[in-house]
Amino acid sequence: MRVALKAYAALMLVHGALWSNPAHADWRDDIGTFRIGIVAEPGAGNTVPGLAQLTDAYTRALGMKVEFVVARDYAALIEAQANARIEYAIYSATAYATASQRCGCIEPLVAPVDFDGAIGIRSVLLTRDGKLPDLAAMESHRIAMAPSDSVGGSLLPLAALMAEGRKIAEDAPFLVHADSAAAAEEMLIDGKADGLFGWVTAAADSQPEASGTQARLEAAGLSAVALRVVWTSGLLRYGPHAVRSDLDPEAKRRLTVFLTNLKSTTPDIYELLESKHSGGFAVVAPKDYEMAASVVRFVSGSGSQR
Repeated sequence: MRVALKAYAALMLVHGALWSNPAHADWRDDIGTFRIGIVAEPGAGNTVPGLAQLTDAYTRALGMKVEFVVARDYAALIEAQANARIEYAIYSATAYATASQRCGCIEPLVAPVDFDGAIGIRSVLLTRDGKLPDLAAMESHRIAMAPSDSVGGSLLPLAALMAEGRKIAEDAPFLVHADSAAAAEEMLIDGKADGLFGWVTAAADSQPEASGTQARLEAAGLSAVALRVVWTSGLLRYGPHAVRSDLDPEAKRRLTVFLTNLKSTTPDIYELLESKHSGGFAVVAPKDYEMAASVVRFVSGSGSQR
C-alpha cells in the first residue's frame, strides 16, 4: 500500500510539472498578441468606430492582449491572414472565398443573421405578366441586369448558372447591363425588358421572401400578382468572421461562445461589430460558402479584376 501511495504521489508531481513546464506554455503565450483584421468603411481611412470598446470585449473573451489591424482593402486583409500576420479577420462572402482559395489555411467561425432570420441572399430571375415563360427561353428575350460589378444582380446569377452547367457570357446579346440596379428595375417596369436578374434575402432552407429587388418593384407600383420568379440561385451567405485553421481549439471555442452570445449579452458591442445585420451571429462551416466560391471561380475564369 505504501509503495502504491508513493507511486501515485510521484505521478501527481509529474502531472503538475507538465502543466507548469514552460515547454507546455499556454496558447496565449505562443500567440503573444491576438491580432484581428478589419476593413474600414469607405472614406473612413484607418478608423473604426468603437475600436477601444471592441478591443476590450475581445480581450475579455480571450483573456489576452488583443490588437485590431485596419486593412486598406480586402486584398490586404487576405494577404495578412494568409501570411499569419493576423489570426482573425472579418470578411465579405466573396473575400472569404478568395482567402480560402488563396491558402486553404482559413476557416469560418460565425456569420451574421438578419432580424427576420435571413442568412444571405439569392439571385432571382423575375418577369412580369408571364413575358418570360422559363429559364430556357432567356436567349429569345431581353433580360435586364445590374452593372457587371454588382454581386447580387450580376456576378451571383452568372456564377450560379455556370455552376448549374449553363455558361452565359456577361456580354451575351440578350443581356442588358444597366448603369445601376435601379435603372435595371426601371427597364422591367417600363416594359423595355422581359426579365430582370435581381436578388432577395433568404433563410437557409426556405423560399426567398418578397424582399430586395422584388420588394422594390412592388413599391414602385408593380403588382405582386404580375411578378413571377422564374429561377432562383443557391444561397450566398453573409460574410463570416474567420480564423486561421492552426489557431488553438480553445481560442476558437472562446471566440465562438463570445460571438454567438454577443447579441443577447452585450448588444451595444454587437452593434459596433455588426451594424448591417441585427439578428446576432450563427455558427458556420466552409460548406456554407460554396456559392461564394462559385462567384470567385466565375470572376477568375472571366479574367476580371473585380
